Amino acid sequence: MTRVSGNSKQNTKKLRFTLLTVFFNYIKNSIDPAFPNPCDNKTLRRLFRAEKNTQFKIIEKDLVDEIIFRTQNQRNRIMLELMARGCMRIGEVLNLTPMDIEDRKVIIQSPKSGRVSEVVFLPQKVIDRMKKYIQDREIKSEDRIFPITYAGARLVVKKSGEMVDIQIRPHDLRRHAATYASRSGTPLEIVSKILLRHSNLSTTQRYLGKISDSEAIRWIDHLHG
Repeated sequence: MTRVSGNSKQNTKKLRFTLLTVFFNYIKNSIDPAFPNPCDNKTLRRLFRAEKNTQFKIIEKDLVDEIIFRTQNQRNRIMLELMARGCMRIGEVLNLTPMDIEDRKVIIQSPKSGRVSEVVFLPQKVIDRMKKYIQDREIKSEDRIFPITYAGARLVVKKSGEMVDIQIRPHDLRRHAATYASRSGTPLEIVSKILLRHSNLSTTQRYLGKISDSEAIRWIDHLHG
C-alpha cells in the first residue's frame, strides 16, 4: 500500500486504503467467508487515516493594505497585489506574460487544476498598474513579467511582512483575499469557483481562516448594533 501511494497526499492515501478495504470486504462477504481482510488492522488504519482539517490564521485587511502601500518597489507591489487582491498563487504570478492580460482579467496557462487554462479577474487599478509597468520596462509580449525565481518571490513576501513586524508566506496573501471576500458578503460559490478556482466547495470551506474573537465581536456589533 505504501509503495502504491508513494508521495501522495495523506487524504489520497486514505481514499486508496478505503477502496482496498471495500474490495477485500467484498471478497470476504461474497466469495470466501474465511478470507482475512489485510486492511483490518489497527496499525494500518492509523497509518492511512485522513489528515485533520487545518484552520489557518488570517491576516487582517488593514495590515495587508499597509504592507502593499508601504512597498515602494513597483514590481514587488504588483506581485503582492496579484496575490492579495487577485487570489493568485505565487507560481501563477511568476509565469504571467503580457499576452495573458485581457481587459480586466488574466489567463492562467496550465494551472494547478490540470485544466487547459483558468481566468483571474482583477481590480481595474491593479490591471492598470501592471500594464504601465510592462510598458515602462518594454517587456515583450511573450516574456515573463516578473522574471525572478520562486525563492526570490518568497523573499519579497517575507520582507514585506517584516515591515509591519509579522511573518507571512505567499499563500497567506491568497488565503487573505478569499477570506476577506467571504466575510464581506461574497457568496461562497463565487469565492470558491471564481476567486480560488477550487473544484468543490468543501476544499474552500477548509481553506478559509479561523475567525478570531475580536472579529466575531465586530460582526455581532455590526449585525445587532
